Amino acid sequence: MKIIQTITLAAFALTLAACNSNDETAQNQNTNSAGNIAPTNTQATTDHGAQDKSETNVGFELSGGNIEEATNVPDKEKTAIIDSFTEYMESFNEEDTERYMNTISKNPEGFNYDAEKVKVEETFHDFDTIRTAENITIIKYDKSQAQVFSNIHTSLEQMDTGAKLDQNGRQVTVFVKENSEWLVSSVYYIGESTE
Repeated sequence: MKIIQTITLAAFALTLAACNSNDETAQNQNTNSAGNIAPTNTQATTDHGAQDKSETNVGFELSGGNIEEATNVPDKEKTAIIDSFTEYMESFNEEDTERYMNTISKNPEGFNYDAEKVKVEETFHDFDTIRTAENITIIKYDKSQAQVFSNIHTSLEQMDTGAKLDQNGRQVTVFVKENSEWLVSSVYYIGESTE
């Protein structure tokens, strides 16, 4: 049971991959540490830096709501944002730490850049993980920030034990524009109940 709890916790951490909960959310949320006990029989949420969902600027509620594509995204920017999201996902799946960290903002709002690098290196060492995204939709856009919704499926295998876990969830990845590049600044994720 401890293995499944550890794997479940790791899946939440990996689905974001760019996250560290702050102290306020850590009191009521999963802190993305493999040493923590994963929530049982409940829908688990990882906040990735959001202090209060009602006050965040995420374009929809993670637990429901309609997903509507932003209509004000210029074609060139839409392509650049989706390409950045694709690179973020692919670099993680290929376990390329340097390439993955190149998709992350140097000044993120939802996590610590250096801590993220350490967490990702540990993850790549301990787990074989594949994340796939569907329904990739830009739901909010302005010239300096974009929010990308996706349904995420995480397939996780712990290398030492062979224990496996599959997890589905909903994610909003917040990108900021830095030096003409779209980089991940924060991630909001909620896993689906496994019941």
